[in-house]
Amino acid sequence: MADSTAVATAKRMCSVPERTKLHLAMLALQFGYAGFHVVSRAALNMGISKLVFPVYRNIIALLLLLPFAYFLEKKDRPAITLSFLVQFFLLALIGITANQGFYLLGLDNTSPTFASAIQNSVPALTFLMAVALRIEQVRLNRKDGLAKVLGTLSCVAGATVITLYKGPTIFGPAPVPHNSTLLLSLGDAKGKNWTLGCIYLIGHCLSWSGWLVLQAPLLKKYPARLSVTSYTCFFGVLQFLAIALVLERSIDAWIIRSGGELFSVFYAGFVASGIAFAVQIWCIDRGGPVFVAVYQPVQTLVVAIMASIALGEQFYLGGIIGAVFIIVGLYLVLWGKSEEKKLASAAPTVVVPSIVENRTAIHTKSSLAQPLLSSSAENV
Repeated sequence: MADSTAVATAKRMCSVPERTKLHLAMLALQFGYAGFHVVSRAALNMGISKLVFPVYRNIIALLLLLPFAYFLEKKDRPAITLSFLVQFFLLALIGITANQGFYLLGLDNTSPTFASAIQNSVPALTFLMAVALRIEQVRLNRKDGLAKVLGTLSCVAGATVITLYKGPTIFGPAPVPHNSTLLLSLGDAKGKNWTLGCIYLIGHCLSWSGWLVLQAPLLKKYPARLSVTSYTCFFGVLQFLAIALVLERSIDAWIIRSGGELFSVFYAGFVASGIAFAVQIWCIDRGGPVFVAVYQPVQTLVVAIMASIALGEQFYLGGIIGAVFIIVGLYLVLWGKSEEKKLASAAPTVVVPSIVENRTAIHTKSSLAQPLLSSSAENV
């Protein structure tokens, strides 16, 4: 009985449309990243080194991903070449070293809330990069192209509203004093250079957008997704190790002193790197870089909801208005991409009616012409 129930559950999971799986995966990813903002700031406040932290983070991610990549992708993994190694190295330089390095430097000089808010520029940056590299097509004279542009702008506008406009209180749970104090301490950036922190975070957003965009063409040549992520993590570890060995010469900096630091490192390694990278590259492969990036503003909404429910913070009208913009924006982008796929898949079938209509004429042709016509029909 138990076996039949398990089989039925597995069948139901397999029958879930891929589009639904993509949406669920991206929503889960935003929850994971939302927690990472607070965890990372907590680690920095505890005194962990900004160079040691990403080294441990990516080592844990590599140890998590490597067995799955090795055993699950034996048949799908192409032979490694020097060209692939160079691409993996550059992908790690942009997506691991620059991305994580700029993020930690920016977070150390600002706050988790601001870091989450400024990441809402990622959809627009990714969209522009994808269009420039011709990975994403935009035809402004068609409704699908206009929908993608307007949807991206709507997502960014929604997250901006959540960040900058409060308005009257819509929902106000009982305050939790100790948690509120903790949240304030996590966001405290006194004595730091806020302007420099903003510059670092802009560099982080540019690196992240470039990373999302550059993975798409590489996956066409190297379809083993987990292997790509594992190679990227491996080179990221080497790059951070080289930087840390030069700049972080104190042995004490490599010692984990508390359970809080240990939790921060493991959360970053397992959730924000290992699991997140695997989910993200699968979504890029199936939905494209713009699909992944357009979900980024949802993270700001998730942070607002989590802070309201778990930390006792009030939920304002600005959050409701921003949520509406984000939902409308997501719908427009996804509808635009769906329409684009429909138009692309419909294009080759335009010639089919003419073949059917002329079938009678084909039979009247000489036998010499029949092989050519049949081969043309097969190619269509």
